[in-house]
Amino acid sequence: MRQQVHTTSVTTTDTSCESVVTSGQHHQRQNPPQHPRRDANNPAGLLAIAEETLTEFLSKATGTAVEWVQIVGMKPGPDSIGIIAVSHNCSGVAARACGLVSLEPTKVAEILKDRPSWYRDCRCHDVLTVIPAGNGGNIELIYMQTYAPTTLASARDFWTLRYTTGLEDGSLVICERSLNSSTGGPSGPPSTDFVRAEILPSGYLIRPCDGGGSMIYIVDHVDLDAWSVPEVLRPLYESPKNLAQKLTIAALRHIRQIAQESNSETSFTVGRQPTVLRTFSQRLSRGFNDAINGFSDDGWSLMGSDGVEDVTIAINSYPNKFLDSHSLNGGILCAKASMLLQNVPPALLVRFLREHRSEWADSGVDSYSAASLRASTFAVPGLTVSGGFLGSHAIIPLAQTVENEEVLEVVRLESHGFIQEDVLSRDMYLLQLCSGIDESAIGACAQLVFAPIDESFADDAFLLPSGFRVIPLDSKSEPPSSTTRTLDLASALDIGGGSTGRAASDALSNAGNSRSVLTIAFQFTFENHLRENVAAMARQYVRSVVASVQRVAMAISPSRLGAKLEPKHTPCSPEAHTLAQWVSRSYRFYTGVELLRTESHAGEILLKLLWHHSDAILCCSLKASPMFTFANQAGLDLLETTLVSLQDISLEKILDETGQKLLCIEFPKIMQQGFTYLPAGICLSSMGRPVSYEQAIAWKVLNEEDSHHCLAFMFVNWSFV
Repeated sequence: MRQQVHTTSVTTTDTSCESVVTSGQHHQRQNPPQHPRRDANNPAGLLAIAEETLTEFLSKATGTAVEWVQIVGMKPGPDSIGIIAVSHNCSGVAARACGLVSLEPTKVAEILKDRPSWYRDCRCHDVLTVIPAGNGGNIELIYMQTYAPTTLASARDFWTLRYTTGLEDGSLVICERSLNSSTGGPSGPPSTDFVRAEILPSGYLIRPCDGGGSMIYIVDHVDLDAWSVPEVLRPLYESPKNLAQKLTIAALRHIRQIAQESNSETSFTVGRQPTVLRTFSQRLSRGFNDAINGFSDDGWSLMGSDGVEDVTIAINSYPNKFLDSHSLNGGILCAKASMLLQNVPPALLVRFLREHRSEWADSGVDSYSAASLRASTFAVPGLTVSGGFLGSHAIIPLAQTVENEEVLEVVRLESHGFIQEDVLSRDMYLLQLCSGIDESAIGACAQLVFAPIDESFADDAFLLPSGFRVIPLDSKSEPPSSTTRTLDLASALDIGGGSTGRAASDALSNAGNSRSVLTIAFQFTFENHLRENVAAMARQYVRSVVASVQRVAMAISPSRLGAKLEPKHTPCSPEAHTLAQWVSRSYRFYTGVELLRTESHAGEILLKLLWHHSDAILCCSLKASPMFTFANQAGLDLLETTLVSLQDISLEKILDETGQKLLCIEFPKIMQQGFTYLPAGICLSSMGRPVSYEQAIAWKVLNEEDSHHCLAFMFVNWSFV
């Protein structure tokens, strides 16, 4: 299947099984009745198509030609983006939006017609013919190419007629539809690397408002030929919610963004205008899409594999299109992979990857990427990827969009984590774009894209983007009712400092997206004589990143829903709500005091109280070298770690010499009477930072059979020194 996706030329007329990737059988589209072909050289023929398109578009924008269902869960209130609806039981997929913006209709029309400026999946948008029409409007023949969102399907292209005209009530209309055998008109350019998709009558209705501003109606209606993609990906091409997020809502958000900037409502950051920062975002997004798709007309070609087909390596030996003025005696290499994830909320996963870079990144690879920006060469990292970034990182915000659905930022990676200090004597910087991390955005994909930059951060800086994209596939499913939701260790995993319990609710709110496809792409420059070495390094690095992401995905997956699924267990600990019961009951038994004050003894309620407890509560194994098995939010903050990494931290590592001696003295007392109080002292976080506490309490945790399960500690009123 992968070979066919990458090598087979798929055209609109070739419907053989060899050229269309399907599962089982080929589906022949049911086309509407054929119209007589209009003469391309006769404007009257194209005008007839245009008028038909206008009538059908208006019936969708303001009528009932499509059965619309309003999306539940969109941001309500006066600051909402507008009214968003999606199609129900119609051919293809459609989405509609209606919103008010503070821009004049002509300005709105100008923005919307410039599709590459706001549609991130648009690769090219060529207006090949312009024919004047009545009412000051025109007819345009347009060829558009769009990127494929993953490595598992071919990209789409479109051949359309776009009609711009004015209505009697002063409204502006821009409507569009594909030209094919069913509509007549001239045939479009042939495509080799693309599958020809269809735009059904769609467009924009822009009505002027009294006192200024415009009311906009947007309709997007497409047939993406879902039957030509692997069956597992079909929900992505059959989801109107996905279309709404990528195209319809994106257009409305972009207009609102421009309106805010025009009205000076947006503050400038780091001395740069919003247009410059937006250009950086577009370049990062486009570069990442180019890497995922690897089009042959850009110079990309596939490199032979090492016998295992999990990672695809593409080489671009003539990357002049990407490098601009950046000289390179070699080329660009891209290592990429796609995988299916089960029960992983895209927003939650991307937030984790963004805020916990040390869980998956490697310092040697980061060093190599940074060195590509400098004149000096740098040794290719060893083929044994060490895994884990040795230094810390800080995120510096640059800009964000109106609703924070997209954030542009600089990431500073401290140099003490690198090797070969003569090459990298200063900190390393990444320009990073993070989008789709709002868990309430139904059907939205989430992605993290970054590229190394040097200290100058010039406006024309060379960018070589890498990153992650997570796309929900089951967007039609609804989140389960709250009565079936449970909270466990994984869903309680926190993704940001100070946001207590946020990740738990995020995981639960996203539980409906039970499947998603993750695409990873990393780009590297190489010198010609080191091409094979860089390819081997990149292949192994992507495999190590995939393994790390799989480990993280398992940890942040929401708890199993429904009675048919087994409860989730983690090594060294029972299911989390059971552990909360044991911790609370044992504390009460030994000290005579309630740890968690509640009338209920339900495990889920106890776990929430334990998780939100203001003091740091840690559990460790009863072994010769005790390792931590669980910590509440405050405990993770104290240790400066995550639940994923917690089990790699030993009790001995966080205690200073005085604390270790004191624990050895008190340990027999703990085992005899079940608990002990430890005086004020100092412990260390996993990053080596000293933490003071007023008092510590240690007690045995007993299971249902009253056997020793683990040892619990509570550090009272702790703070970093």
